[in-house]
Amino acid sequence: MNLSTGSCNACGAVGTALMKFSLGKDFFGRPYDRLSPSSDQSPKWYCEACSMQKNLQRDFRDIRTEYDKLTAGHGSELSRGDEFRRASLRLREISALLSATPQQSPLLASNDVTLLIERLNTATMPV
Repeated sequence: MNLSTGSCNACGAVGTALMKFSLGKDFFGRPYDRLSPSSDQSPKWYCEACSMQKNLQRDFRDIRTEYDKLTAGHGSELSRGDEFRRASLRLREISALLSATPQQSPLLASNDVTLLIERLNTATMPV
């Protein structure tokens, strides 16, 4: 939460519940811990809508990172056919969710998602 205004750090909404997600698993099931240390003077807080978009952003970032590894010839979760298909489906879900939102997401550009979908569509899917 922006301590001076009590607003969402993404969209600026005020007067709504704000949340911060710190623990969980990434899209590929790997644990992550992003707890802010006590020395963090500017933690990020999000309203419910932006919190959902933050999760979409995290999944997109995870998939893009694995795609970059795959195209560079490094070990990637996307080298497994089932993960490749699951990631492709998730990107289409993210695109649909962003399209259904009346405003542009402050956290994730829909054209970036579309571009990654196109790149995956032209990639050779592992079997």
